[in-house]
Order: sequence, then structure tokens, then C-alpha cells
Amino acid sequence: MDGHADTVVLEPGIDGIAEVFHTHMRQHAYPMHTHRSWTLLIIDSGTVRYDLGRHEHGALDRTVTLLPPHVPHNGTPTTAQGLRKRVLYLEPEQIDPDLAGRAVDHPMFDDPLLRHRIHQLHDTLLRRGEDLEAESRLGLVSERLRRHLGLLGAAPVDDPGIADRLRDLLDARTVEGITLTEASDLLFSHPNHLTRAFTRRFGMPPHQYLVGRRVDLARKQILEGRAPARAAAAAGFHDQAHLNRHFKRVLGLPPGRYARALRSAADLSRASGRP
Repeated sequence: MDGHADTVVLEPGIDGIAEVFHTHMRQHAYPMHTHRSWTLLIIDSGTVRYDLGRHEHGALDRTVTLLPPHVPHNGTPTTAQGLRKRVLYLEPEQIDPDLAGRAVDHPMFDDPLLRHRIHQLHDTLLRRGEDLEAESRLGLVSERLRRHLGLLGAAPVDDPGIADRLRDLLDARTVEGITLTEASDLLFSHPNHLTRAFTRRFGMPPHQYLVGRRVDLARKQILEGRAPARAAAAAGFHDQAHLNRHFKRVLGLPPGRYARALRSAADLSRASGRP
């Protein structure tokens, strides 16, 4: 990760994403250049003007921009405060290269849900160690991009059996965890298909299900008297801070407070003479 306050550069180690790049462009203007990857851009403040495929375009802070591999483009901020942007460089195979022409013709999508999903993916990648969540979120983003580019028509019918088998696998690997890539190899199904089928079957993506199972396991450990730090490790969380974030999101209070409430209830029960 780059040490400059205004710039983040990250190699996330996730299949399908070559690089994460956040920056604040003040006066710099990019000359014409190309990338080997798909450039997926969202803007947090400012606007940018760029040329792509001999046409001039502009990107706003509410939109999503997708630039195809090997197509020359430039970029110039158009506001005095410059441009704050977040970029994901997607591996060329992440989106069918035959769709590059469509991306040249229509590189910008005014899609709040897509933008929100990209924002969530960035947050997940910056936390590190959340491989299953990052892969799941990437699958949702990639599918929506392909739908915008016209590759997908009606939503395909998913096999509920594959979702059930993935749930069984997540149940068996709750503590040690599993990446979507590993699961796809074991279940002989594409990662994006697994995410879509699981979400339609159970109403949540695989990573959210796994987090819920881990929170349940940590909660059981705390009920049995184990300290939150030890419960975090036993349930598959990286550390107590990792447990705290998810435990509070699921239960509305952090595990330390949950443990104290449990002890207070036990003390009250003993003081009243109840077994």
C-alpha cells in the first residue's frame, strides 16, 4: 500500500482484480495511454473529461465508468478542487473481451446499485483478509456490468442444489474458511454462478452467511464463558476487532458488552438464589 495520504495502491490477491487505486488528482492530466485490464472507475468528488475511441466523455460522482483493455484514453479533472477517484483494474478475462466495443460506445452507467456494490467491494478489499466477501462482491459487480453491456438477457434459472451444496461446504468450513475460487473447484461451478445461485436461494450472498455462522459460533463460545478474544479465534475471525465489527452489526452490541451482560445476569441469578 502506498504511504501517501491521498493515494492508495493495493494488490489485493483476489482472482479477477489486478490492482486497487485511490487518488486525489488536483492538477495532473493523464495523457493518452492504455491498460491491459478493464478500468472500473467511481468518483467521490469532482468531474473528469476524457477521450475514448475518438469520442469525448465525462464522468460524474454518481456514475460508474468502465474502460476496456487496450483502448487509448486520457483524463483531465474539470473542477478547481480536482478529482477524487477510486479505481479497480479488473483482469481482462473478468469480462468477455468481445464486449470491449460496447464499452467504448457506452462507457458510463448511471446505476446507483452498481455504484454502491463497487463501493462495498472497495471497502472489503481495504480491510484485507475477507477473500470470500471480496470474491462474492466482485461476482455481483461483474454480473451487473455484463448485463449493462448486453451480454445477459433474462436471468438464468439456477440449480438450487448447487446452492445447498455450497451451504454445506460453508457449514463444514466455518472456522477455517474457504474462498469462492476453492468452492468453485470443489463444486465444479463458476464463482459468479455460485454467488448468484446462493443469493437467490437463501436471500444473502455466501460471505454474509459465513459471517453469520461465525458470529453464532462466537456467541456460543462466550455463553460458555470464553473471553471474546479467544472466542474470536475459535470462531474463525482474524482477531477480536474483526469479531467486534461483525458481532455488533448482527446483534447490535459488541461481544465485550454482551459478555458483561451475561455475567451480570448470572450474578443476579445467584444473588436471588435461583439455580
